[in-house]
Amino acid sequence: MKLEMMDTTLRDGEQTRGLSFSPREKLQMTQFLLTRLGVDRVEMASARVSKGEWEAAHDIALWAKENNLLEKIEVLGFLDGKASLEWIQSTGLKTVNLLTKGSLRHLEKQLRKSPEQHVSEIKELVAQAEAMDIRVNMYMEDWSNGMLSSPEYVTYVLDELKDQNIKRFMLPDTLGVLNPDQTYDFCKQMTDCYPELHFDFHAHNDYDLSVANVLAAVRAGVKGIHTTVNGLGERAGNAPMSSVVGVLHDHLNVKTNINESAITKASQMVERFSGIRIPVNKPIIGENVFTQTSGIHADGDNKDSLYFNELMPERFGRKRTYALGKLSGKASIVKNLEALGFHLDADSVRRITDRVIELGDQKEGVTPDDLPYIIADVLDKNADPNQIFIRNYALSLSGGMRPVASIQVEIYGDLYEETSIGDGQYDAFMKALWKIYDRIGKEKPLLTDYKVSIPPGGKTDALVETVINWELNGRYMVTRGLDVDQTVAAIKATEKMLNLIEMHNQIAVRA
Repeated sequence: MKLEMMDTTLRDGEQTRGLSFSPREKLQMTQFLLTRLGVDRVEMASARVSKGEWEAAHDIALWAKENNLLEKIEVLGFLDGKASLEWIQSTGLKTVNLLTKGSLRHLEKQLRKSPEQHVSEIKELVAQAEAMDIRVNMYMEDWSNGMLSSPEYVTYVLDELKDQNIKRFMLPDTLGVLNPDQTYDFCKQMTDCYPELHFDFHAHNDYDLSVANVLAAVRAGVKGIHTTVNGLGERAGNAPMSSVVGVLHDHLNVKTNINESAITKASQMVERFSGIRIPVNKPIIGENVFTQTSGIHADGDNKDSLYFNELMPERFGRKRTYALGKLSGKASIVKNLEALGFHLDADSVRRITDRVIELGDQKEGVTPDDLPYIIADVLDKNADPNQIFIRNYALSLSGGMRPVASIQVEIYGDLYEETSIGDGQYDAFMKALWKIYDRIGKEKPLLTDYKVSIPPGGKTDALVETVINWELNGRYMVTRGLDVDQTVAAIKATEKMLNLIEMHNQIAVRA
């Protein structure tokens, strides 16, 4: 039997401070999560929150019904008479995740009701849901504190409700207070005392223990796990889907329906829609986690993959890379040269290695796409690798009007001019540039990411770094520009990208 994976990025993940997904974004993510990533269920909204939530739920319900996936879509609902149920029914969805109280303190202090009153209300709502053809799962909010301080209350609620028409009982560590030993013990009590019930575990990451707690809960016999993409969620967030899948598959040999190769794309989609960057050292999905920095590591990998583990990047749709900087050794340089199609003699490799180390010592950022420039600089001091130059540009920004850019670009000695408007100064610049490229029939790469590092403290004369990611015919490039002005830095990074394409198309392989 496979472990159920429920994704709550669109509901609990949206409780991240300042985050709000549009209805269209929720639809696109739901489609990807269910059809590409392979999650078993998606919790996509809270009932009665806003008009936008209703629109998202309605659009998703239409799509899910057409694709026979309606039972996989869930909505958080409340003990509010029929209000939540009627809201869910009006959207066309069929499952409510009913929020109840899993600790006596929450019940008495927040709802000011007795356990008997609470159970009676739950039974009444379950009966109403059944009459409306709505399935019920039940959250026991603050269950972890309930087990710590009022376990007899938890037992009472489950004894009273175990025979009700409730499909899943969901056990949240709402405040992220548990450690793995406690999680195992408490979940084991649930699965031992109520073996006929389906229990989900819902972790929060306040002590950075969410993934470890998920592992403990699965060992204790729960049948479902809740996660969010990129670990989004209130406060420190929820258990991140990527790490949970890695741990379950590799450490417990648990089977799930998750397609590992789609995890990176899911993470990038959520990053783009949420505007919340993935930390570079985030396991599995972070930019740096499949990058070896030490030259010793590259040497070991060359000899017998000595620095590999079970988390192979190809599993997750990624590739291993070798960083360039002051820790680089010859093996790191060779790995990067081979990836770019360069095969150089030992003396050339040594000289390039020395140059990369020198740049790293000066805190210069060095990427694999810098290597053609370094090769030209080291091997032929008189060579200019550039064939394309942004000679002149005028950027205009006026209140109430769209920005305008006029540019002059020299390409292999010929000068071209163009003007365009855009949604921003850099957008206008790029549209003018692409007009020129369209005119002369040159390939245009796709801008896939744009990052700006601005010095803190309002230092207006400090250099701004703009790093841009590009893709052309399956090849990915990263270029950066430095300037006191953000847009000028971006233009410098763009000029570098244009020349990289030319070099990779035309530079002869040096032996």
